[in-house]
Amino acid sequence: MPDSVEDLEIQLLLEALFQHYHYDFRHYARASIKRRLIQARDQLGYSNLSALQAAVLHDPEMLPRLLGYLTVQVSEMFRDPSYFRALRETVLPHLRTWPSLKVWIAGCSHGEEVYSMAILFKEEGLYDRTLFYATDINPDALRAAEAGVYPLDRIRQFTENHQRSGGRSSLSDYYRADYGRAVFDQSLRSRIVFSDHSLVTDAVFAEMQLVSCRNVMIYFDRDLQDRAIGLFADALPRGGFLGLGAKESLRFSTHVSAFDEYVRQDKIYRKRTA
Repeated sequence: MPDSVEDLEIQLLLEALFQHYHYDFRHYARASIKRRLIQARDQLGYSNLSALQAAVLHDPEMLPRLLGYLTVQVSEMFRDPSYFRALRETVLPHLRTWPSLKVWIAGCSHGEEVYSMAILFKEEGLYDRTLFYATDINPDALRAAEAGVYPLDRIRQFTENHQRSGGRSSLSDYYRADYGRAVFDQSLRSRIVFSDHSLVTDAVFAEMQLVSCRNVMIYFDRDLQDRAIGLFADALPRGGFLGLGAKESLRFSTHVSAFDEYVRQDKIYRKRTA
């Protein structure tokens, strides 16, 4: 049972989002979702969450504004460089044995990770036989990801990360500077499919050799984490790879027996071959 009127408002608002718009945040970690809803209430100028709920239900233009608060859109290219170095040195040599490859970036946010992955695969000679699926539930984030445009002042960090990941080229080979923005090359998008997909409600849509879902499940409760890992297990063939975020783990999942730890420090797992 809700502990307070505010908790009841949260429960009702999340249920309303699901019933009316089919966005399901009911199994996101409650402390995190509460913090974001209160921030939305205050910054959007509503006196309480019930008023915010009424606005979202009666004005569809409010929905993307609220989704901006409920979905985390913070990332950077080659974030956690050791993860990409581990992919380069220990995972891609195995992926080379497949004649064609599919890679799923789940929760792609504004696209930083999928472009990082595309550059990595280009540098390792695997890009032309790989399809990348970049998915998210936030349509504004997907549009930003597909545009591939980032503030130029972020490029220094992106470049440092790329170098630390073992980059074999210059990051500047992949973008042009344009009025304070970095516009990433169209050629990087030629093998990327951007699509709406919810780890809460949707099913597996293809077999993947690599799934990378990093810093997404930390916002889920235990049951939803387990559902997502089940999707990844279903998507991967035997010998396929799964990458998680630094604070995420398979330890408490009912699907843990489907995987072996492959690179422990970088949270890379491999689906068991037997």
